[in-house]
Amino acid sequence: MFHIASEETYQDGQVIIQEGSSGDWIYVVVSGRVEISKTVGGRKYIIEMLDPGEVLGELGFLGRITRTATARAVGETTVGIVDRAFLDKEFNKLSSDFRLILTAVVHRFKKMLDRTCEFSSREDIRVLKTLSLKYKDKNIFVNAYTGDLSSGGLFIRTENPLKQGEEFFLKLQLPDLAEPIGIKCKVIWAQIKDEKTEDSSVGMGVKFLEMTQKDNQILKQHLRDVAKSGEKIDQEEISE
Repeated sequence: MFHIASEETYQDGQVIIQEGSSGDWIYVVVSGRVEISKTVGGRKYIIEMLDPGEVLGELGFLGRITRTATARAVGETTVGIVDRAFLDKEFNKLSSDFRLILTAVVHRFKKMLDRTCEFSSREDIRVLKTLSLKYKDKNIFVNAYTGDLSSGGLFIRTENPLKQGEEFFLKLQLPDLAEPIGIKCKVIWAQIKDEKTEDSSVGMGVKFLEMTQKDNQILKQHLRDVAKSGEKIDQEEISE
């Protein structure tokens, strides 16, 4: 079924593929089992278990992206490395348009996977709250508003979101504060406006990277006050 160039055997717990590493080899499980997991906020989350005949590493090959998850042997496990020359030959037989479609699908899947993990690994109160803020785009501050807010991040409503992975500085204005809170942030996901997108989802999901201890305490107290007032949405797990 697969053109196997060589085989490798791993002992229980050994890493076959490390999340975040480079590489585009595709493997097939010959014997044993392989655990697929992601680490978010310092915690490990198991995505699935692969049995003999199943493949791993395909996203790296199709999308030319870093490894999206860690693959680890469960018990003594043998994997076959699919012949790279054969893969390249078969892939290049596809039309350029179809190759672009496959690459786009891979990148979209990675974005969805990252976003799901970002919003599934931290217990926190998230509240629906509209607050004014300013975020720095290049050398200017842009006015915008929050869609929802937690102690670890927020959703910014804007038709001109920054790119995923971009780090920036924002000033969040909380009620009854004379000065806004300054926070260093990172864009986790971004959604631009198009004919299929609802206005409420246009903007960017942001993770907080740095703020002063005092500002962090002020923000958490604000969230507790909002939750007590009945504006709380839910208590869910959102990543740090």
